[in-house]
Amino acid sequence: MVPKHVKRFSSTCLLLLVLTLINVSLVFASFGFGDQGQEVTDIQNRLVQLHYDVGGVDGVFGRGTESAVKSFQRDNSLDADGVVGAQTYRSLMNREMPVNRSGNSAAIRTVLRTAYNMRGVPYVFGGTSPYGFDCSGFTQYAFAAAGYNLPRMADSQYYAFRKVSSGNLQPGDLVFFSTYAAGASHVGIYVGNGQFIHAGTSTGVTVSGLWEGYWGARYIGAARVI
Repeated sequence: MVPKHVKRFSSTCLLLLVLTLINVSLVFASFGFGDQGQEVTDIQNRLVQLHYDVGGVDGVFGRGTESAVKSFQRDNSLDADGVVGAQTYRSLMNREMPVNRSGNSAAIRTVLRTAYNMRGVPYVFGGTSPYGFDCSGFTQYAFAAAGYNLPRMADSQYYAFRKVSSGNLQPGDLVFFSTYAAGASHVGIYVGNGQFIHAGTSTGVTVSGLWEGYWGARYIGAARVI
């Protein structure tokens, strides 16, 4: 028989765990290198208004934006980590950071941030780690950072998820190409503005134009994981 005080303790722990999980699900993820979208554009516009150089307002949280955020943080006695968390957002935007209740946008940002942080990693056939990636190993790695398990091969990833039209592409969608073999033999991650990030055999992890030249001629479709 379990003593009453143990039962009360277990119930209290369970309640605290549930409350913690609810609270975590409501937290809006911070903005950092590799993030994209209208919220990043708003941050860039505000930095420009305050005379910080972001290197161009394009909705992409690149090195220029990161450097501007660090300068703003130093000028306002904040931790100069280049990440727009709740405290930096409040100081910069003069309002509270909005709450993300769906979790989807935070997951997409995690995928894109992870992908961008891998730029320059060399191509390695069969590679699945920051020491070297092949195309599907790279997408698998980026999505795993957000808790999504992708099949190992490009063609399996193509058939595993809901297809989206080229006119409905969103950052975080998988984009597929027919290269050395018929069907989906190459895969990358759409990042917006007609570009995608991928592990190319001759370039390693890099950003390329989706509709241009070699890749535009070999594009066959897209799929949405998140």
